[in-house]
Amino acid sequence: MEITFLGTSSMVPTKERNHSSLFVSYKNQGILVDCGEGTQRQMKTAGINLVKITKILISHWHGDHVLGLAGLLQTISSGSNTYSGVMEIYLPAGSKKLFEKLKEALQFEPTFEYKIIEVKPGIVFQNKDFRIEAAELDHSVISFGYSIVEHEQRHIKTDVVKKLGIPHGPLLGELQDGHSIKWEGKTVEPDEATDLTKGKKLTIIADTSICKSCIDLAEDADLLVCESTYASNMEEKASEYKHLTAGQAGLIANKANVKKLILTHFSQRYKNTQQIEEDARTVFDNATAAKDFMKVRV
Repeated sequence: MEITFLGTSSMVPTKERNHSSLFVSYKNQGILVDCGEGTQRQMKTAGINLVKITKILISHWHGDHVLGLAGLLQTISSGSNTYSGVMEIYLPAGSKKLFEKLKEALQFEPTFEYKIIEVKPGIVFQNKDFRIEAAELDHSVISFGYSIVEHEQRHIKTDVVKKLGIPHGPLLGELQDGHSIKWEGKTVEPDEATDLTKGKKLTIIADTSICKSCIDLAEDADLLVCESTYASNMEEKASEYKHLTAGQAGLIANKANVKKLILTHFSQRYKNTQQIEEDARTVFDNATAAKDFMKVRV
């Protein structure tokens, strides 16, 4: 997976930080998580073609996370590159009516095929390569965090198949898919000829106060992207507005046993993120603050 941060600001954007959004590229999937104002321009600046989007995951219906949605869909509808396939737009349960009102207000309907999926906790998408899990967070409106989880993968033990004399071709594919095969009168089990490797996990926690769902969703993630609107000395304000401090983001990462933490969704009061990073690192060492257009591989 490659993650491109398109916007790292909270409610008020700054000269350096756009409204919230990030793009995940994985195999043939382009997953846009949130779509704050100006997201389509950020994508163009980052060199990401809008028609690469296959899924849009919206965490919650606050302006800094959705104000760019209508513009992005209109641009795709009127663009020179024809959109192929069906775009899947995942919205928190109850938000479909808001999406319909948005279209009505702008008197517009996308010209390409799309599907609205209203999100509830649990697995919201799954194919042979990966799944998307959602968990309800604790914010002033219904808000979801998402995990993109690669399935376990089987890799051929080349020394074993060479010893057995199994040729390259469909039989190896069957073993990689976890099926036993018959070879020279003998049954070969997948565990004998393959190694099982755990898939990668990316968790994205948007606006929330600290809660058990944050920790459960992020458990054992290779990368946690977490909102940290305020520094730790503003915990009372964070609690009032149901947001996280950098220290609380670090605590989630620590308790969830994640490998790396990237902080985002910063208040405009912070001209740089040094204090945010330092706060998180007092709790979780491997923490860094995101910047617009930063790219990270998982």
